[in-house]
This record gives sequence, C-alpha cells and structure tokens, in this order.
Amino acid sequence: MAETYAGKVVLITGASAGIGRALALELAAERPRLVLAARDRERLDEVAAACRAAGAEATVIVADVGDEGSCRALIDGAIAACGTLDALVLNAGISMWARFAELQDLSIFERMVRVNYLGCVYLCAAALPHLRRSRGQIVGIASVAGLTGVPTRTGYAASKHAQVGFLDSLRIELLDTGVDVTVVAPDFVRSEIRERAIGADGRPLGHSPVQEAKVMSTEECARRIAAAMRRRRRQVILSARGRFGRWLRLVAPGVIDRIALRAIARGR
Repeated sequence: MAETYAGKVVLITGASAGIGRALALELAAERPRLVLAARDRERLDEVAAACRAAGAEATVIVADVGDEGSCRALIDGAIAACGTLDALVLNAGISMWARFAELQDLSIFERMVRVNYLGCVYLCAAALPHLRRSRGQIVGIASVAGLTGVPTRTGYAASKHAQVGFLDSLRIELLDTGVDVTVVAPDFVRSEIRERAIGADGRPLGHSPVQEAKVMSTEECARRIAAAMRRRRRQVILSARGRFGRWLRLVAPGVIDRIALRAIARGR
C-alpha cells in the first residue's frame, strides 16, 4: 500500500458514521494523524479506537460545522493537537427527502445551506493559512445532486450546487499555491444519511426510501475517495450513471431530468 498519508494530519468532518467513518478507517492503515470531527462524542470515540487499532493516531473534536465559531474552534483544536494540517475533508452534511410543494417548514433550506455549504466556507476560511504552509489539500464530499437537479432534494441539491461552485472557484484562486482541491460526487451510498434526512414536516424520516442493498457501500465509496485523494484529482464522479449524465446533460438535458425522476422513484 502506498502510504501517502503516513504521518500526515488529515481532518475529517462527519467522521462518526457513514462515509466519514469509512474513510477514516480506509486511511488508518497508512498511519496518518487523524482528526475526527462530528457532533456525537460517543460515536467519534468508537471510530477513533478502531483507527488507532489499525495503526493511526486519532484525535476527537466535537464540532457543529453549521456554526462558524465551532468551525474555527475545530481548526484551532486540530492545530493545537497536531501542529499542522495537511488535508481537510469536508464530509459532514445533511439531506432531505420531500417534494417542494409538500414542505411544511421552509427553514429546511436554511439548515441545508448552513451545514452543506457554509460549513465548507467556514472551515476553509479557518484552515487555509495552515494548508498553504503545508501545501495541503481540500477534499469536498459533494454529490451528483450538486451537478444536476434531483426531485425531492431541492434544498439538498441547491446546497450541494453551492458547495461545488465554491470549491471549483476556490481551486482557481489557489492555482500555484500548492494547495489542491478535489470535489467528489457520490451517487447513492449505503449510509445513514437518508434515515436522518429531513422530511416534509421538518423531522428526520427515520427510515431510508432507497433500496440500500442495491447501492454502493460506504467501504467502496471510501476506497474510491482515498484513491482520488492520493492522486490529488480535480474531480471524481463515483457512479457510471453520474459520469454519463454529466455528458448527456450537455446534449439532452430533458433525458437527464427523466433519469433523475426514475432514480428517485426506484430508490436506487
């Protein structure tokens, strides 16, 4: 195994479950110095213990990426614990699953933007001076919903479009600084994000509307993200459907609309 991250400080948000947890465990064998952040201390401690057993150092910091002060405290805590920062993985996020006309609480949109988009802005602002010094990297875990519209995900897709636009623009500003920006766009992944997705009444669904057994596992998703990180790729779309759709949208956008509608209806 190429040990790209041996001894490197890698901060992962949303590390207590799902893709963030799987990515931490995927990288752990390279013996990095992981900083694991999320809101759930108990689950973070469990992930940290598993990462240490695999050979990594692991520091746990409880943080809410939707709060600017918490984001700054997270970066300050990482620097205090490790002295530097080599990679910032922007993985924390929340989702929704409801048609716009059915929404009873429009504050869902503000919550999506604050966590999925502004959280990235806050963390990058605080981390950038350190990443410049280390000639490090920023990795944004976005979504295919950040590249095209998706029914029942209006607020989520809007926030992910904002995230992708921000990171693409930041990449250009950072040309020749040594800091690389990678945008990752997963399709459906077998994680807990849909059980926690916000429904029309503003509360978590509590169940997944997706055929979870038929979509990509978090472990496979993490392997692909780690490979993209090691190569410091510009962008990676993790499904054939997403890659094909990116091209097809340019020549037949109406077809992409139908594909998105069918994907949501089938839950895969």
